[in-house]
Order: sequence, then structure tokens, then C-alpha cells
Amino acid sequence: MPLSVHHLLLLLLLSVVVATVSAHNITDILSSNPDYSQYNSYLTQTKLADDINSHQTITVLVLTNAAFSTVAAHHPLSVIKKLLSLHVLLDYFDATKLHQISDGTTLSTTLFQTTGTAEGNLGSVNITDLKGGKVAFGSAAENSKLDSTYTKSVKQIPYNISVLEISAPIIAPGILTAPPPSSDLNLTALLENHGCKTFSSLIVTTGVIKTFQSTVDKGLTIFAPSDEAFKSKDVPDLKKLTSAEVVSLLQYHATATYLPVGSLKTSHDSFSTLATNGAGKFDLTVSVAGDSVTLHTGVDSSRIANNVLDSTPLTVYTIDSVLLPKELFATSPSPAPAPSPEADVPSPAPASAPAPGAEAPSPDIASPPAPTGKAPEDSPSEAPSHAADSTEKGAGVHVKGSAVITVSVSLVAFVISLF
Repeated sequence: MPLSVHHLLLLLLLSVVVATVSAHNITDILSSNPDYSQYNSYLTQTKLADDINSHQTITVLVLTNAAFSTVAAHHPLSVIKKLLSLHVLLDYFDATKLHQISDGTTLSTTLFQTTGTAEGNLGSVNITDLKGGKVAFGSAAENSKLDSTYTKSVKQIPYNISVLEISAPIIAPGILTAPPPSSDLNLTALLENHGCKTFSSLIVTTGVIKTFQSTVDKGLTIFAPSDEAFKSKDVPDLKKLTSAEVVSLLQYHATATYLPVGSLKTSHDSFSTLATNGAGKFDLTVSVAGDSVTLHTGVDSSRIANNVLDSTPLTVYTIDSVLLPKELFATSPSPAPAPSPEADVPSPAPASAPAPGAEAPSPDIASPPAPTGKAPEDSPSEAPSHAADSTEKGAGVHVKGSAVITVSVSLVAFVISLF
């Protein structure tokens, strides 16, 4: 028998409830175990925690403080971020799946691959099921060694997030090489090479580039419009703006905060820009649809096209449209024109009342009334206990579970009452 509209509505509602409750928070998951405090702290500092939380299906390979400190103590934050991103797999693996790998070995893509700086297989991890019940991990780059092994399961929310402990860091060739300091970066050359010559020229001629350079070491995110964006008919004539307005427009395309993609995707509030001052908010809001991120000004919007650079504490994106702040370009509604004296027309005389004793018109026929209406421990060969992991008190949930469940149950009860 085909499903009724009520059945379909109930199924849709239940799917939304399940999706909401299954949200995860890697910071909360790791905070319960002090052995991962250093690893967890760096996930927050590098903003990788936001990126992890923005993915629906993911596996995090964690290291104890003892295993992680051997690398973290000798490298800057930008290098540590690259290393950590290699330990985040864009797939779901638990202990059972590790021992069911086809042909005994597989390559898994990581967050490092999504940065655009990983050539070839540098952004992938080799997972191999070894003899004797062990599972090994290593870089997928040619001639790399499998130097790390699976230790135990930490947490699973099938098939949303899996957290697994491994014995040692996964090191890809060149991943520990520090990038040049952000102060030495040739920003104009970077923008020009990625199709933003107009924007690059404007920030140089107006001196805005000096503002960018003085801000970058403490955190900076730039949204650079492409050359095609400046050719749009919706872009105002910059020659008709004052010098101060042009500067504000350019500063509006940057914020004094390090905002990688994951942080943008999990941003629910508006954020200020370098143009923000006492005279205006000059803020931006973000909306997300799948992997697409859009910036909104209140006047127009623009999709983020490419992540040109992500090197803590600097991020540079290219965008499809010039961002127009409402403080400069919002148009006030035109006042209604005053009525012309010649246009005054006398009001028609009211209809005469029915004569006394006249029968009132019979009413229309009345309409009919409306119807009433447990996880594996140290042995890699053991399978995880999903039920035990999934029922831990509030772990890995963005929102308060009791509130979600209370509201959801009420909605379900309402839908059921419609049957």
C-alpha cells in the first residue's frame, strides 16, 4: 500500500531527529581522557576541530600526549596543523572494518589532501591489515614505511565519527617542513597568480595592503574577488566613491581572524571585518549548503570559489562577487509622492440604508463544518561495541540532547495525531 502524506511526513521528521542527535564534537569526545589533552588542545588552536565537526562522516586517529609530544615540541603551529590533518580520514573506520579491508590494504583520503598543498598521494594514508591481528598505518607516498599501528578504539557514533588511538605519528615526506613566515609572503603575487589582479592592484594603490600586513601575524582571512567579479554590472563605479569609501570597501573583504573552511562552515553568528568601526558594523554572515560556502552582506552575496592559501594564521579565498556592505550601498526606500491638489476626488456618497421593514438579503448557504480533528579495548582483533559508545552521556553532541529529544518527541506526537 503506498505511503500516505502523513506517513511520509513522519518519516522525514524522524530522519531529521536522527541526523540532529548524531552530530559530533571532537573536543568534547577527547576532553574526557587526559591522555589526549595535548592533541585536543592543538585541534582547537589550529581550528581543525571545526573542520572535523563540519563533516558528517570522519575518522580521527589520535595520539597520546607521550606519542604526540615528540613531534609537537619541535615545530610551529602551521606544521602541526598539516601533521594533524593527515590523521583525519574522510571515511568511517572502526575496529571491525579495519579487519575487513579488501585485499588487506587500502588508501584513505585525509583532510590534508583537501588543503590543495598535498601532491600525489601525500594527502592519503595507507591502512594495512597485518598478520597476527595488527593493523598498520603510514603515508601513502611511495616507499613510505608503516610506522604506526592501531592501539584501541576510543569512541564511535556509527557511521558519523570514529576515534581510534594509534601508536605513533604518521609522517608523510616533507610534511614537517615549515612554510615561510607569513610576513615574508608576497601577497600581491599570490593574488595575481589566482586571477585577482584588480583586487591586488587596488589594495596596493590605496595602501590597504599595509593594513593586511600589520594584521596577518595575529590572524587574517582575505576574501579576494576575481577579476571577472569586478566586471559585473552590479559593481558600482569606484571612481564615484570617495577615497575613504574605497578603502572601506576593500577592508570589508578581510577579517582579523584566522578562519579556515571548517570554521566558516560552523560559524553561526555574523563576524566583523577590517572595515568595522564606530560608524558601522560592516559585518558578514555565512550560509552553507553541502560543501558550498556563501558570504552574505545584506546587499548581495558571494560564493567562496577556491581556498588559495591556508597557512596558520593566514587564509586567502577567492570569491565570485564583490562584497557590497550595506553601510555603503544599501538604498533607502523612496518616499511616497505627496498627493496633487488637482487630483483630489470627492469620496462617493455612502450607500443608502435599506428602508425600514425591508427583508434582509438571505445569507449564502453555509459551508459544511471542518472535520475535527561497548568499544574494543587494547586488542585490535576485537570488534567495537557501538551500543556502549553511542549511549555515553551527551558525548559528541553539539546541542543539548534533552532539548532535542523533548522537542522532537513533541513534534512526532503532533504528526501521529494527524492520522
